[in-house]
Amino acid sequence: MRQHKAFVGGPRGRHRAGHERRQPNLARRKPCSSKPRRLKPRRLKPRRPARRLGLRTVLVLGTFVGAAGYALAGASGGLVVLCLALALSGAGSSTQHPLASAVIARAYGEAARGPLGTYNIAGDLGKAALPPLVGFLLAYAGWRPVLWLVAGLGAVVGLGVAVLLPREPAAREAARGAAQATARVASSRSAQKKSGFGLLVAIGMLDDAARPAFLVYLPFLLQAKGAALATVGVGFALVAVGGALGKAAFGRLGARFGVTRSVILTEVGTAAAILAVVALPLAPAIAVLPLLGLLLNGTSSVLYGTVPELAPGGRVERAFAIFYTCTLGGSALATPLLYGPLGDALGPGRAAMAAAVTALAVVPLMLALAPRLAPRKGAPG
Repeated sequence: MRQHKAFVGGPRGRHRAGHERRQPNLARRKPCSSKPRRLKPRRLKPRRPARRLGLRTVLVLGTFVGAAGYALAGASGGLVVLCLALALSGAGSSTQHPLASAVIARAYGEAARGPLGTYNIAGDLGKAALPPLVGFLLAYAGWRPVLWLVAGLGAVVGLGVAVLLPREPAAREAARGAAQATARVASSRSAQKKSGFGLLVAIGMLDDAARPAFLVYLPFLLQAKGAALATVGVGFALVAVGGALGKAAFGRLGARFGVTRSVILTEVGTAAAILAVVALPLAPAIAVLPLLGLLLNGTSSVLYGTVPELAPGGRVERAFAIFYTCTLGGSALATPLLYGPLGDALGPGRAAMAAAVTALAVVPLMLALAPRLAPRKGAPG
């Protein structure tokens, strides 16, 4: 009987002593089947397959699914099938931005700001090149073959990713063991990262909302100054050129001069440039537009490079998914629901000034985030 009591008491004691240690692991596993998990935005979902199958596999599959959506759109004969094709293409394409950013962040580590900026400008070049190419092809072929051609290009890109992108390291178990060994030491820092990541998401939402909030009023501002329709098109082109340069340059400038200085510089400069475009005559306003585009898009590359640093629990894929979902979703809702009625009520000039105020609202949040950023050599922010 003594042996029996010792046998029963031993596991009970061990269970009670280790209950608090095992509870977080159980808490992580249970939400996979709980209902609130399903209510989150669609862009958040690729992180779980990415954790099981690997970033490379999910990225390749997502690219093929996006290409299949274009192929289905080319074969569609009605609205229902077309909507299904668009949903399929959007679901596949939504994996690319967060997972590709996570691949770059893991490959380059602390030096990922510059490559992330290059990745962002490559995406802008693709967005700028594909519509004119499709328009040119539509003059010589029907819309179905053109969509199938785009689907073929997507399949080629998927094959290229599958062949050229290196496989993830096989030592996942060793990485997990190292992560568990450092979990106790990094618990307080993880809570600090979590709060810092929330501030980063809020900054990204304000920055992303200021961009379309101004651009939607730009043609009205230029036409009020006497600009012709062709001049308005030139104005948008100048903003786009400056924006591409800003994404390429500020990723590396953020690494050199610090996140805080770079973000405050771009946001204050954006507000000043918006006010200059509103106040100046046509010719000087046109001259300011490239600088405005550079500052307007420069912040994004700095913020993208900060996501891996503040990723809660080191989950870079999940952090990028949350960041992109909140920033893109916030700007998509703010433009029609907030800035549209504001323009109707106050006019394009004052509504554009509201975009400048939105950019300036980033500054106090950035100052609050600054103490939570890891110190860098040669970069105080």
